[in-house]
Amino acid sequence: MDLKRTSVKHRTLAARALGSVKAIAASERTGVTDTLLGMALTFIAGAINAGGFLAVGQYTSHMSGILSSMADNLAVGSATLVTLGLAAFVPFVSGAACSAVLINWGRRHRLGSRYALPLLLVAVLLCLFGVLGWLAHPSPAFVAGAVPLLCFIMGLQNATITKISGARMRTTHVTGIVTDVGIELGKMLYWNRHAGEIVRADREKLRLLLLLLGSFFIGGITGAIGFSSIGFLFSLPFALLLVLLAGPTLADDMIARTERSRDS
Repeated sequence: MDLKRTSVKHRTLAARALGSVKAIAASERTGVTDTLLGMALTFIAGAINAGGFLAVGQYTSHMSGILSSMADNLAVGSATLVTLGLAAFVPFVSGAACSAVLINWGRRHRLGSRYALPLLLVAVLLCLFGVLGWLAHPSPAFVAGAVPLLCFIMGLQNATITKISGARMRTTHVTGIVTDVGIELGKMLYWNRHAGEIVRADREKLRLLLLLLGSFFIGGITGAIGFSSIGFLFSLPFALLLVLLAGPTLADDMIARTERSRDS
């Protein structure tokens, strides 16, 4: 009897855990699931950004710096460096566009895994980056291909969490996060001396921003240590994490599709 109770308890806990994982990438969203997914993606972005620096000597999520560099190089007539900037900028935009296409395609087909689709693609591309880096680094061909690949990944996952959260969160746009933190801190410090419109900080938003900022920072530390000591295959655990998040909802859609095909 005790063994039976223990078995039932373990199955119940496993079902709850699976349900919690499913909810993180599901089409039905809550504030908690948005926060958890945002933290996971921000952590991965910070880590992969560190891996990109190890691979090519530059941060691949920093579109502000890349665009400014392109403008500077265009002004001084350095067409080659402008082209290199475009090789980072265009893939980032393309990755964001790809995310929108996948999510809207999934919405049109009423898939519960509409948000899981871009996460799975990010996982596949991270595996590609890790394996290519393991095999080919530091060849010039790998360096040339790593920049657009990483920028595409950054744009893809950044747009995904933007779509999911209704533009409340970004995973690579740390400048915006820090700016919003400063705004909310300013509201907290503001002295409401007179009657009328009261200035109040959005403490829930501030908590979310600080969680995202901390996740990116910790991810950067983890990536810097991991990629330096293990190498480019260190990207594989991040890919596995995304597969674990995306897999359950994708599996549900596949099962439902199979059942509909069998019934018809």
